[in-house]
Amino acid sequence: MADAVPYQSLYRRYRPQRFAEVRGQDHVTGALRNAVREGKVSHGYLFSGPRGTGKTSTARILAHALNCTDLQDGEPCGVCDSCTAAKRGASLDVVELDAASKTGIDDIRDLISSANLGTPGLRKVYIIDEVHMLSKGASAALLKTIEEPPAHVVFVLATTDAQKVAPTIRSRTQHFEFRLLSGDVLAGLVSDISADAGLGVAPEAIDLVVRRGKGSARDALSVLDQVAAAGHVEDDHADADAMVEAICDGDAARVLLAVSDACAAGRDPRVIASDVLEQLRNAFLATMGATVPGLSDDAVDQVADQGRRLGAAGLVRALDAVGEALTEMREALDPRLSLEVALVRVARPDVDASPAALLERIERLERAVSGQAAAPAVAAAREAAAAVPTAVPRAAPGAPAQAPPAQAPADPPGAPPGSGQARAALGAVRARAGRKTAPAAPAIPEAQPTAAPTSTPPEPAAGPGAAPGRDDLTKAWGDTVLTTALYNAARARLRVGRFVSVDDGVAQFALPNEVHRKMSEPYRAEAEGALSAHFGVTVRLKLVVEDAPASTADDVAAAAADEETITADELVDAGDEGVATPEDRLKEAFPGAEEVTTEASP
Repeated sequence: MADAVPYQSLYRRYRPQRFAEVRGQDHVTGALRNAVREGKVSHGYLFSGPRGTGKTSTARILAHALNCTDLQDGEPCGVCDSCTAAKRGASLDVVELDAASKTGIDDIRDLISSANLGTPGLRKVYIIDEVHMLSKGASAALLKTIEEPPAHVVFVLATTDAQKVAPTIRSRTQHFEFRLLSGDVLAGLVSDISADAGLGVAPEAIDLVVRRGKGSARDALSVLDQVAAAGHVEDDHADADAMVEAICDGDAARVLLAVSDACAAGRDPRVIASDVLEQLRNAFLATMGATVPGLSDDAVDQVADQGRRLGAAGLVRALDAVGEALTEMREALDPRLSLEVALVRVARPDVDASPAALLERIERLERAVSGQAAAPAVAAAREAAAAVPTAVPRAAPGAPAQAPPAQAPADPPGAPPGSGQARAALGAVRARAGRKTAPAAPAIPEAQPTAAPTSTPPEPAAGPGAAPGRDDLTKAWGDTVLTTALYNAARARLRVGRFVSVDDGVAQFALPNEVHRKMSEPYRAEAEGALSAHFGVTVRLKLVVEDAPASTADDVAAAAADEETITADELVDAGDEGVATPEDRLKEAFPGAEEVTTEASP
């Protein structure tokens, strides 16, 4: 009976034999193939990158190509004596050294002494894997040989941590960085190998293999081996997905139940925390628009939806909380308790009094009301807060000047007395409470700025690179620009204004009165700069007066012609009659309020 052929793992059985067979590393294989084809091979190369991305396989392909007697456009033929001997591991031209097990200086000295000897092939290639694990003495001994090796010697160094390789060695080699495979590339590789090997793996199992591979071809093929042997494989990551879903829904009970089920299945709380942290990180990357390596398109859509539901503040807080719990679990008496407390705090911000939790609750409220029209009471309150009387009617000659009666703005329908506009009017009264009441001066006609429209229909949101509309300006002004991009002086002057329209690319910004407009003019350039930086396009502002009637040069001239000349003898003291005091304005703003006088203590 013939001996049975031993089974060979998929990642060894389907190891690439040509540059074209290496998946996802075209930036490396293309450069090496061109160097071999044109005879411009360097004396030393450094391959770095995560595990299972093809570093050692590419180094072997390069060694085969340098000794192949029948090159085909820079690719080894695979059938000549040199190629077949290299495949069997019997070639004297290819020497592999595992620096993880041979880290001493004596091993490197043996390698250096053999490098000076001749070789039966064209080139002698030394492949040193995990070169970062060499001792300091071994690295120093290797340095001189790598800098000036014999003409027939090529060094290929491979490492998963390039930062630990001595800088003097890195500077003497050509450094190529290998990348993790994208989800599509890894899914294509797994599907092709499954079909070629006749494994009959279901498509949903391939998605699971790709997810657990995490961008590594070797890890993915090892999982594919497990799926082919067992017929299925448990998706441990499903527990982390269930916990993140419960966090998105704010359901602490479901979170604890998912942790209980995972622990009952024998999973370590530290591993669960690592999986949850990875799921949250993928959601964070998808939300920020970054590439999420190792996930299929459906998985990317799923984590992006989770990130959208949690929001940026919620994601950052969740990452911090789970990361801190993972650190605490190393020394905790009950690691599961640390994980449960952290997940409940993330799922229920109301039980967490930290500033990050409060910020997340505010963000959730903002998202809840975003896209909805402002309530009439809020709009009325804003307009009333910005309304400040700009002029006093000029009294007729010989008559006392009368101040306009103070009127409390009417409350919106259905609002309780004293709310809405009446509350906003208090701001205007409080701003003038400390001023000394004086007789009204005659109003002198002067040219008024362009009138601000009272209302403008909603405009479509501005696209990338397009000039922003009124709605875009209003949202950005209230959410970001006014509170974070302006200095205190500009913020104080411009906070009571509002955007009323955008005409010919110029935004009309209305202020309460002409005096306020003139005092705000020096800060217009600062506001334009902040808005331009926010939208990425030039934004121009024109400061106008709220609800000011439009006037032309003819109107101004006519008003000046009709102006009556008033002398100082004609002015009469208005007295206190008809002048509203701050206390009167407060009583009018809050109907039913009573004034209580307290005597100062001696």
